Amino acid sequence: MDVEDRESPFDVASDRCGLPSVHLSTDEDSDEDFSVQGTFTEEELAFPPDLEWLEELYEDDHDDVDGDGDLAVAAVDGKKRRYAETARMFKLRRNLDQLDCFHRQKERDVLKAREELKLRRHNIESLVKHRDNLEREIERQRAADDSVAVFRLRSQHKHLCQELQSEEELEGHVNTGLKQQELVLREVEVELARFSSLRQEVQEEQRVFQAHKNQKASTRLQQERKASQNLQLKMQHLKQKQAAMLKKEEAECQTKIEEGRANRKIAAKYLKETIRRMQRQDAEKQQQRREFLEKRIQAVNSLKSNIAATQESLRVQQSRARVNAQKEEVRQTQLRESLEARGINSIKHIYQQKQLEEIKRKQAEFEERQKSKRAEIVAKILQEEQQVKSRKRQQALVPKPSTCHKVPLPGRASEKLLRYLAPRPPSAPVERAPNQLIRFSDVSSSSSASSDVEDVEGTVPQEEEHQRLADSLAEPEFSGLWEQNQEKLQNKKRAPVQSEVKQEEAAMGGGALNIPAKKVHGTELKGPPFISKPEVVFFKDFEVGIIYKKKIALTNVSYVTNHCKLLGVSARLKDFLSISFAPPGSLSTGMSCDMQAVFQPTINEDLEGEVHFESALGPFSVPVRCTIKKCELEVDSQFLDFGSHVVGQTISRIITLTNKGALATLFSLDTSSRLSPETSRVQTASNVSANTRQEESSQHTTSEDRSRSVSMGTVELQPEQESQEFSEALHTGSEASATDPEIIPEGCASSDVHSDPGDISLGSVREGEIGPFQSLQLEVLFSPTIPGTVKLDFHIIFSDLTSKPIPIQVRGDAVSVPVRVVQPSIDLKICMFDRLYQDSIVVQSRASSALRLTFEVCPEMRKHMEILPKTAFVQAQCSFNAQLKFLPRSSLSKDAKDLFDSDTGVLEVPMAVEVAGQVMPLHFTVQAVVTSSELRFDRTPVDFGLCSIYQSVKSSVRLTNLSLLPQDFGFLSVPEFIEVQPNDGFGTLLPQETLEIDLIFSAKKAKEYNFQLRCKSGFNRDFILSCRAAGVRPPLQLSHSLVQFGATAIGDKSTAVLHLIHPKKTIPPVGKDAVAPAAPRLFSFSLPEGSDISIAPSAGRLLPGERCLLQVTFRPRLPDQDIQEEALRLLRRVELHRLEEQERSRHAEQEALKAVPVVTAKGKKAPVIPKTDQPTESPNPAELRPWSERQEEARASLLHSFTGRYSESTVPCFVSDGDPPEDDPQAQPAWSAFNTLHLRLQCPAVQPPLVVTSNSAKNVIDFHQVAVGERVIKRFTVQNISRETLDLGSSVLDVHGPFSLLNALRCIRPGEKHTLVVAFSPSLEKKYCEILEVRSQKMTLEMTLSGVAVVPAVTSSHPGGVLDFGHVLQKECATHVLKLQNSSVVAVGFRALLASLSPSRPPGGADGLASLLRTHTDSPVQPAVGSQNLNGLSVFSAVPAEGSVAPGRSLDIAVTFRPDHPSVNYSDRLTVELANKSKVCVVDVKGAASSHNMYLLGGDVLTVPIESLLPPPTTRRPPLKEPELKEKPTTPVLVTLRAGYSAGVITPAVRELQVGCIATQSVKKGGDFQWDNAASLQPLGFSVEPGRGSVEPGHQRTVTVTWVPHSGYKPYEVVQTCLPLTLTGDETNVYRVTLMALVSTAAD
Repeated sequence: MDVEDRESPFDVASDRCGLPSVHLSTDEDSDEDFSVQGTFTEEELAFPPDLEWLEELYEDDHDDVDGDGDLAVAAVDGKKRRYAETARMFKLRRNLDQLDCFHRQKERDVLKAREELKLRRHNIESLVKHRDNLEREIERQRAADDSVAVFRLRSQHKHLCQELQSEEELEGHVNTGLKQQELVLREVEVELARFSSLRQEVQEEQRVFQAHKNQKASTRLQQERKASQNLQLKMQHLKQKQAAMLKKEEAECQTKIEEGRANRKIAAKYLKETIRRMQRQDAEKQQQRREFLEKRIQAVNSLKSNIAATQESLRVQQSRARVNAQKEEVRQTQLRESLEARGINSIKHIYQQKQLEEIKRKQAEFEERQKSKRAEIVAKILQEEQQVKSRKRQQALVPKPSTCHKVPLPGRASEKLLRYLAPRPPSAPVERAPNQLIRFSDVSSSSSASSDVEDVEGTVPQEEEHQRLADSLAEPEFSGLWEQNQEKLQNKKRAPVQSEVKQEEAAMGGGALNIPAKKVHGTELKGPPFISKPEVVFFKDFEVGIIYKKKIALTNVSYVTNHCKLLGVSARLKDFLSISFAPPGSLSTGMSCDMQAVFQPTINEDLEGEVHFESALGPFSVPVRCTIKKCELEVDSQFLDFGSHVVGQTISRIITLTNKGALATLFSLDTSSRLSPETSRVQTASNVSANTRQEESSQHTTSEDRSRSVSMGTVELQPEQESQEFSEALHTGSEASATDPEIIPEGCASSDVHSDPGDISLGSVREGEIGPFQSLQLEVLFSPTIPGTVKLDFHIIFSDLTSKPIPIQVRGDAVSVPVRVVQPSIDLKICMFDRLYQDSIVVQSRASSALRLTFEVCPEMRKHMEILPKTAFVQAQCSFNAQLKFLPRSSLSKDAKDLFDSDTGVLEVPMAVEVAGQVMPLHFTVQAVVTSSELRFDRTPVDFGLCSIYQSVKSSVRLTNLSLLPQDFGFLSVPEFIEVQPNDGFGTLLPQETLEIDLIFSAKKAKEYNFQLRCKSGFNRDFILSCRAAGVRPPLQLSHSLVQFGATAIGDKSTAVLHLIHPKKTIPPVGKDAVAPAAPRLFSFSLPEGSDISIAPSAGRLLPGERCLLQVTFRPRLPDQDIQEEALRLLRRVELHRLEEQERSRHAEQEALKAVPVVTAKGKKAPVIPKTDQPTESPNPAELRPWSERQEEARASLLHSFTGRYSESTVPCFVSDGDPPEDDPQAQPAWSAFNTLHLRLQCPAVQPPLVVTSNSAKNVIDFHQVAVGERVIKRFTVQNISRETLDLGSSVLDVHGPFSLLNALRCIRPGEKHTLVVAFSPSLEKKYCEILEVRSQKMTLEMTLSGVAVVPAVTSSHPGGVLDFGHVLQKECATHVLKLQNSSVVAVGFRALLASLSPSRPPGGADGLASLLRTHTDSPVQPAVGSQNLNGLSVFSAVPAEGSVAPGRSLDIAVTFRPDHPSVNYSDRLTVELANKSKVCVVDVKGAASSHNMYLLGGDVLTVPIESLLPPPTTRRPPLKEPELKEKPTTPVLVTLRAGYSAGVITPAVRELQVGCIATQSVKKGGDFQWDNAASLQPLGFSVEPGRGSVEPGHQRTVTVTWVPHSGYKPYEVVQTCLPLTLTGDETNVYRVTLMALVSTAAD
């Protein structure tokens, strides 16, 4: 849609088409009008983006008219159609379509308004019916005199009348709107009728355009057919030309074949004599081989004897070692015991001794290794000097052969053969070969071998057989033809570099056993009677475990009929080679027989032997040779000479590395300057100079060549990650060889040539793998920067330890140029289309004369770039400045496709400066990045949807700067109801930056909005953004539609308070402001699932005029999915660490096994088989339980690495149209989209500065069930993970509640932790829950404290009261057990408290003051705390004094009585109370102590119950006499008898005394008691029963004392008498019992 068409949907104009303006207006947009008059011209026509294809179409038409003149339709019409008319036709078509669309929209609006009116009328009818029913019901209830029902029905009737009135008003409003819509529809129909003629004209133009388009398509089809016919003719001509060339090549090939046949016939006669000479040499070699085998057999026998002796010595050493180990263990044990006896740490002492011994042992080993290596180095140096001297002597004595294909001398060849076959000790590097190298060797070997080879002869290439045959031929006697053929062969195929090992193998290869000459029929027979084909049975490159078969033909070459018989094979091959041979019988001369050799290798070693036969002329044998896979590496040239080149150029040359072996290996290029002298022995097969293979190119060409493949039969190189270990091993080996003083070559000792290795560099291929029978091309680059001679020496090292490094020498000369460009690369930075940019080109001359310069610009850039002047002269020793002008045009992508990348905008133009007299021009490059000035919106138009007039709606569009330069932009003429942010719509866009523009729409009234926003760039370009919206008026209002929470930490919360308001009067949502009575509304907030937002209340009902308080809470938390992924990542990292540890331990074990090789029974080292790790399974997410240890670590890791999170969400609030129907309250009320409110929330979450590190990182501390009155303490730790110091504080807990914070909060620095102590001490039986807020400057950490209080139920086995221990001997004890039973569901704590140990007891025995003041005779009750021990210890004790009783369990409390002196006043009070201060039982414990086992109880109290803890005072007494010493003191006892007198009757007085015996372990027998002089009691009225008796241990006897007054008793007279009571036990004690009797009356 154009700019003019987007102003209003009611305006339709075709002013650009030349028609009069048409304007349709409404009452809303009466002030919006436009009218543009004008016509199209070819110069001013600007096509919109959707009609650019039309411009291209007419450009093609113009090209066709200029070229072929195919547009003949225009001549029929009489004139050509201009493309502007076609554009006018499309504009008219689009405007008419918009008018039709507007007409259909108005028809839909009219239909929608009619349906709304019909619905309103239906509602009015239903309300009228309902009102009539209510009126009838009111009359009926009024007649029934039911005032309550009448009042209720009247309120319903009133409410219904209000609804009916609002419906009628709404009906009128809808009817008015319908009439307006119908009026607008009629006006639109009138406009359609006005443009009917214009519509017919457009249809006619469309038909003409379609015909024109079809004519053009047919014309193009004819052109394509002509082009295809011309192409077919060209192809036929090319085929005829190729057929003629093939005939010519066939004729030339036939001529060459005939010449070859003639040459072979001439060479046949020379070949026979050469074969005879070879046979003689083979016989000599066989004789030498036989001698060598005998020596080997002797060596093997001696080796077996040595092995047996070694095994015996090993057994002895092992037994001796075991004995020594046992002795050492005994010595260590004794030493440890002695050290511990002296108080020395034995473990530390022994460890230090072992460390000292280990250090001494390592030092001794190091010195021994130094001595041995020093001796080896000296020996090798002497050996090399001797070898150099002998080589010089041999070269002086031996004449130089004329050709390079002569057979070496027999003596020297035999020496080399013996040296090659001599047994060599296994080298350490072979044992330390990496496991991956073995794996690569196995892979390469398995890929080059078949499972079952039927015929090896067919698999061996013929070129190798010809090469072996050519190497074994001797020099012919005749020259001429042989040398010519050899020179042709050298020209066709250059022989590669070969090592000495291969030459020795070729010299050693094949031949029959040397047989002495015999005469048959007078003819001397030389050689064996039978020859085999092939002469040597050669199993090459075999693999262990694969069966190889080969068919051999034996031919009788003797002059008689002969036969042959198989004798067997050599002992070396007996276990691996089997021969299938059927004796053929007698064979005539020239006849042959077949045999089959089956080779099944089981060891990976080279094998050689023979198959022995017997014939009539004597024995003969067929040699058999079996070789394993090996590497045969060579290069085409070891010396590269780049020659002389100008500074600044880049030249590359190729070195071809070839592996002719069947074993793959890794190679690496080492630029170390020192080479091993053994590497210089690598020979080059041909002397062709490497100059023929050089490739000279510029730096640009070289960079392109590097990206191409550098190998001819190339193999894919191993990735750097896989071959890193091998490369390190190779570099380590090269560094070791470079630091070894014995391998410094003579030629590299000194050099006078200036060396700068930085100018000569290696290509991209520096390491990799070369497979079997493959070649690699290695690139060497020469980029001289400084004039002079440059040299670089490097060598190629291989992972195969049998392959020696190959040295390469590279040299080059650099010369300077007289003229140069000072700035070889001119960077114009970033440029824009259609703008001019300039720069200077500085050319400097070092020549001694003036030179002419010619600046050239490539043809593709001549429209866009220019250099002034084009030709100039630069003076001697001066510089010249040329002006570069660059004006990029829009056609740059078409003109310079190869130089300009339209995707990235990068332009790279190669420029040249021709210098007179200089062959090579000066090259420089002009670089620039060309970009456009486009700004693009991601979407248009922007639809804001339904927007409430009480809130703003934000919609974001993304504005992208397609240019590579910053651009300023700004939104101009913005309407007042919309706001553009940020920076009010102004800003700067960086290159390729996308900025999110927020468009905030605030509807002023309920209507539809259609408007456009104009964005102007800094380059004065306009970009239009169309927008539309619809303003609505919801029935409810939010006090705030946008809630911006502050930065809230994870685990914290932020709360916002707002109101939901229901106005008293309702206005329709869309349309004019018509007031209607309000109705109750239901609302409901719909929160997304798993949201961090909570709203309270989320649903409710509002009456008109009410408002509801809403509380919105934001609680950010970590998503469970992120925690799960982090836990899996940590688990994988732990698993990877474990695997790495296993891998390191496995490598350590392998190194230990390699250091101590295992010797098998045959004397061979057992191969170390590396263990293969089982593939690890990825952790299962289902195994990670919530709040497990892994998830706690993951949660802590996420919190520590949390950087922040910002989220925005919009919560819809759905508002109903009213209450549900009264007849069906369960039915859903009607909901309308116009009533929906939207609450926008901005929720930023940040890293919490304070986290909980204990309690599984949970914010809930559950005390579980706790007994009432008990106190349970729990701790939790918080940590400061921020970078700032936090000052902690807390909220105030309920002072009357059970929870309390015991410690103070302090300031913690970053990384520090602080532990908070919380106590729970409930007082009532119920559930408790409280929130403790730990506050800091940036967050508040909420900890939920919860617990359940349970009333304890604990009972005691003793009900309370008095617990009497009775009499106990002093310094002995008695124990009584109290059992506590806990029947509650929680553990209950208790304490056993003694009154004597209570800190609240009054000092000084004040509690016994009442006892002192009482009359002891009247009350026998003693104080709670009586006598105590004199030693200061408590006489009574309870164990345990405190503790806890498990739920459903019982616990015993042992109460012990332990007196230390005799007393009868021992007493105390034991209280068992729970943690809640409730008492289970209160027991008064008492006891008495005696120094003897017999005691007496029952008399009156004569002393105070409280004793002094001080010892009794001692007074000086006169010395006692002897009779007094023998008399023991007596213990006084007072017994008061009171007889009762009442009504003239006297009641006798009776008292009881208890005589007891204490049961002890030392004394097992009882005691006796006796009253002395009991008869004297009768006159006084006293009687005692019994007078004597015995008491068993642990029992008591009751003695009854009775007083009956005699007849002459006087009132108030006290009768008193005294008699002794003797108790006999362990000792005899006498108690002096005083009997006092009197009569008391009731008044007394």
